[in-house]
Amino acid sequence: MNAGVIRNPVLPGFHPDPSILRVGDDYYLATSTFEWYPGVRLHHSRDLVHWRPIGGALDSARLLDMTGNPDSGGIWAPCLSYADGLFHLIYTDVKSYSGFWDTPNYLVTAPTIEGPWSDPVPLHARGFDPSMFHDCGPDGDGRSWLLSNRTEWRPGRPWADGIIIQEYDRATRRLVGEPVDLYTGTAAGMTEGPHLYRRDGWYYLVTAEGGTDWFHQATVARSRDVLGPYETDPDTPFITTLHRPDLTLQKAGHGSLVDTPGGEWFFAHLTGRPLSPRGRCVLGRETAIQRVRWTGDGWPRIDGGVPHEEVPGPDLPAHPWPAEPETDDFAGGALGPHWSTLRRPATGDWVSVDARPGHLRVHGGRSPGAYGGESLVARRVQHLRATFEATVDFRPDNFQQMAGITAYYNSRNWYFLRVTRDERGTVADVVSRDRGRVTMHGPAVPVDGPVRLRLDLDGGVLRASYGDVEWGPFDAGILSDEHAREFDGDTARAWGFTGAFFGLWVQDLTGGGRPADFSAATYKAQP
Repeated sequence: MNAGVIRNPVLPGFHPDPSILRVGDDYYLATSTFEWYPGVRLHHSRDLVHWRPIGGALDSARLLDMTGNPDSGGIWAPCLSYADGLFHLIYTDVKSYSGFWDTPNYLVTAPTIEGPWSDPVPLHARGFDPSMFHDCGPDGDGRSWLLSNRTEWRPGRPWADGIIIQEYDRATRRLVGEPVDLYTGTAAGMTEGPHLYRRDGWYYLVTAEGGTDWFHQATVARSRDVLGPYETDPDTPFITTLHRPDLTLQKAGHGSLVDTPGGEWFFAHLTGRPLSPRGRCVLGRETAIQRVRWTGDGWPRIDGGVPHEEVPGPDLPAHPWPAEPETDDFAGGALGPHWSTLRRPATGDWVSVDARPGHLRVHGGRSPGAYGGESLVARRVQHLRATFEATVDFRPDNFQQMAGITAYYNSRNWYFLRVTRDERGTVADVVSRDRGRVTMHGPAVPVDGPVRLRLDLDGGVLRASYGDVEWGPFDAGILSDEHAREFDGDTARAWGFTGAFFGLWVQDLTGGGRPADFSAATYKAQP
């Protein structure tokens, strides 16, 4: 049976900056995770149509320490490659981006995609969006190259100052020589996200340009020499939605190429689905895949230069995966690959699936403004109409202790349906934060013992409920990239690069770590 039709986005919800890789008959996608653990989310496919999550690569503090990372900092634009029988994963851990940039880049390797991953090799911090190109194969010289953009902090200059390249010695695991200016980009500006390929004697450089918004695009250039000069495709851009606000898939740009054993080519790229034309993208930036054809003079093309919701899949056997259960009973001995945690790995000192059978025990952590030590276990919202509910067993002593379920974007934008304690006793209510402003939403309903809490998302509207009591409707648009961005003049105070999450959240502002037990956490897409 043929693989069938690729229906986009193939990775719905927060899955930006895809790096796609084929090793033999297996395809892998690595996407950005920003401030969420495990760092670098990985998916696996055998047919480019059906994908399964295999968790994250950077799952420990040994591999990634994000304490203090700002919202939308952390892991930007990873890249997967393969050489010498090893997977090479390169990534940036962005520590700051407000005017100045702190963008250290690292490389880890592993014999299998599941790991174990080596200790990180520090590379340069000259820019972000790193990738690695191995010039192997019958026509290559076997050398490896590190590419990235170069950041610019000086006022009045573009923050992305072109693409640079530097040799990497795989044997000694270090950079060699000095970086070389490779490509300045087109008039679209903000050239980033480089990926390099070799085909039919040409080196092809794929970059992202125009910024990761409505002006986003992918650009292709080529050269006979790995170090250039590079000629831009005269039919640029490769893909964009700049002039097509009518399309469902928007923001098309940042991506990477892959071929099949039969010689078919595809492009995995970033996209977004706004609630209205050029409106808010609550689901964040997602991953889509387009079919690529090559012209007679050797340039890659996507039909119409725009993203398509459906494209013919490759000439490969269909390989579906078992469907993910709607309800997680926390019986597997570890958190499933659909869960993420905020700024710290899911270690036993604060989260456990063993402390109480059939429950996830989460010890209360710090406040939303802590940038470290938060106790939030969450999953991506992947549908514009979806329900999330969980049973919460929590016994607070005072108003500084709270536990419940959340619709969360970042530290400054969220809704929290919680159990806490006030002067009347234990109650359930809703607290929200909108660009930092905190609001309490009544009524505060008395509760006793375990409670079943529920959140309903319907496009741009969110509702919260406990039994017959409902709070809302609330504006779900605050859980979007567009709303999260805050600027001081031209300088970003907060970026919005992630997407909406549903999660299990426990705060104990006394520092005592009061635990809550969660059970039957259910995520369900609605028609």
